[in-house]
Amino acid sequence: MSLRINKASLEQACKEIIETILFCLPNAYKGTVYSIGSPPDMVATRVTSGVIDEQRKNISWGLPESSDYNPPGKPWWQYRDEPGRPLEAMAWCVERQKSWTAEDPEKDIRSVRVQLGGGREDSHHMEPVLIRKHDLFLEGEPNFEYPRNYEGEVIWQDTDYMVVAVIKIHFRPGTIKMDSPETRLIKKLSRTLGTELLSYQLKEQSLEAMRELAQDKVNSCNIISDSLRNTITKSGLIFSLIKHELGFLRDQWEEILRESCHIRDTKQESIKHLNRILDDVTTDDRALTQELREAHKKFLELSLPPEKAENWIKFKIEQKWESLLNSSNGNSHLRDQVKQTLDRLRRSLYVGKDPKLIDSYHDMPDQLKQQWVDLIYRMPDQFDLMFLEKIIDILGNPFLKLPHQDKSRKSLIHLKALAKIMGELEENTNVALRQVLNGGAMKFARQNG
Repeated sequence: MSLRINKASLEQACKEIIETILFCLPNAYKGTVYSIGSPPDMVATRVTSGVIDEQRKNISWGLPESSDYNPPGKPWWQYRDEPGRPLEAMAWCVERQKSWTAEDPEKDIRSVRVQLGGGREDSHHMEPVLIRKHDLFLEGEPNFEYPRNYEGEVIWQDTDYMVVAVIKIHFRPGTIKMDSPETRLIKKLSRTLGTELLSYQLKEQSLEAMRELAQDKVNSCNIISDSLRNTITKSGLIFSLIKHELGFLRDQWEEILRESCHIRDTKQESIKHLNRILDDVTTDDRALTQELREAHKKFLELSLPPEKAENWIKFKIEQKWESLLNSSNGNSHLRDQVKQTLDRLRRSLYVGKDPKLIDSYHDMPDQLKQQWVDLIYRMPDQFDLMFLEKIIDILGNPFLKLPHQDKSRKSLIHLKALAKIMGELEENTNVALRQVLNGGAMKFARQNG
């Protein structure tokens, strides 16, 4: 796959994500993760499959059935869309980098078994695991030859992401819909899997660099100048991944409060309303209209603390709306609609900190609620090990009752370990530099070999 991860770590990460989904979704009974290799072949290979028993207590693992996707896998040219052969959901997920949901398998145009008349297919959802190219390739994107679809169009060339894996979850018949809570949860967890796989790669790159560092004086100098410098300067990526995971935890907490207090006013609804208003605005400034739509979309992808989110709205959305309404001579009714919707959007940011809502939620001890809210909405501006340890510690409390707290706790533990490794790597690099400059590289190698 595009990620360089050892087989055991890859399989363990895939098992954990399947286990999380199967235990969280009562209508899901089977999960599979496929790795997607590097371009141009982009070989899709089944990593592992898990089936949960009827009591929903145990999961059996393995690749028992015959499949074209079992190792060594299936290259892109064999599963892409082509005339004269069945359409596959895998091709859609990989080429479009979008999910595929089979609500009614018997009518699903990408159900291979149905198309071949080889038996019934079950309801399922497939979700691509995306990682940004600039996060995946710390030293710059390799000069890949991206493959083409059947029409000869190059894929992935103009996107910021690469597909490194695909998650497939099977559901009981008639229990899955497009854009349902289940599919949104799988999409969220696909990002978590991407984060975890990326952390494994960074860890292995760091350890490999440390081993090479101790070989000899010349190699040490080369590694320090060529490999380690870029890795260390990218250490801020770890902090970004931690912030992303904390944003996911805030989303879970706010969703719990909304469900408990029957609140429907979410930031997603407000953004949808702004987009509908945008459809009714008459203007010649199409560039500004497109910027607004992109800003709306970008905002939903972010998981910022309320105060930072409010600033983001002010400078990235509200000011653009003001410019658009001025250029289109927007009437007072339209202005009022935009203002009211933006006010609702701001209010939705503070659901998780609302004292009244917090007091009305009784499924968590009061002291734990206060500790949790104080922590999750106090995000340091730089890496803080003690803060991270407090988050990990509170996530170990069974009374917290977040839907995916165990998975988030595991991810943060991995990131904490990775942060320590990066710190040690930087420290060892400085030691190595001093040893090399003093002519003691071989002594350093013996001490750390």
